[in-house]
Amino acid sequence: MSDPHIGTLNEGSLHAALKDDYARPGDRFEQPLDGFVIDIRRDDLLIEIQTGSFAAMGNKLDHLLSGHRMLLVHPIAAETYLDKPGAKPRRSPKRGSVYSLFDELVSIPTLLDHPHLSLEVVLVSVTNHQVPDPSARRGRGGWRTVDRALRHIVERQRFDHTSDLARLLPDDLPEVFTTADLGRHAGIDRDLAQKMAYCLRPLGLLVERGRTRRGVEYTLAR
Repeated sequence: MSDPHIGTLNEGSLHAALKDDYARPGDRFEQPLDGFVIDIRRDDLLIEIQTGSFAAMGNKLDHLLSGHRMLLVHPIAAETYLDKPGAKPRRSPKRGSVYSLFDELVSIPTLLDHPHLSLEVVLVSVTNHQVPDPSARRGRGGWRTVDRALRHIVERQRFDHTSDLARLLPDDLPEVFTTADLGRHAGIDRDLAQKMAYCLRPLGLLVERGRTRRGVEYTLAR
């Protein structure tokens, strides 16, 4: 039998705090199931707190969703404070939003097409605890994050069906639009808008009209 504590060995503070937040009386934690370890099991519902890549969950989802309902909880840092030794924590200019979901969803664009899966995006304020690391890649300034701690929860957004993602489409989009238009109206950069379109098209929420010098043109599905 699998060790029921194996899932906690590398558990970060953010993951642990969200697991505590979602816990209810009677829940079972770190439950072995079909060769996997489940964060929270509540009767016939499996709750997974995924702070990292969705791609890393592909095998687990493939095996478990056929026979179980699952709630996938994904935190996004809407606000980040950097905590370095000997300095007062300072706020980072980087801010995530619910649209940051598509940075992960792009690896499994039809994830929400499964009737047994629901997704809850949790916008959070976090503190990144950092230590000096000369080998840290360019852009990190020689610092490495060793843990992320939850400060507070800002907002939750639940997606039970693929159609729920349609509410992230701006109301003022032109009838025919490119990802540049989508990004401008949603207030996100074009790279993220392209990931959004890549996810929404196979789900039947966007229809590709053709290609022009401006790029691929889309319309909303009717």
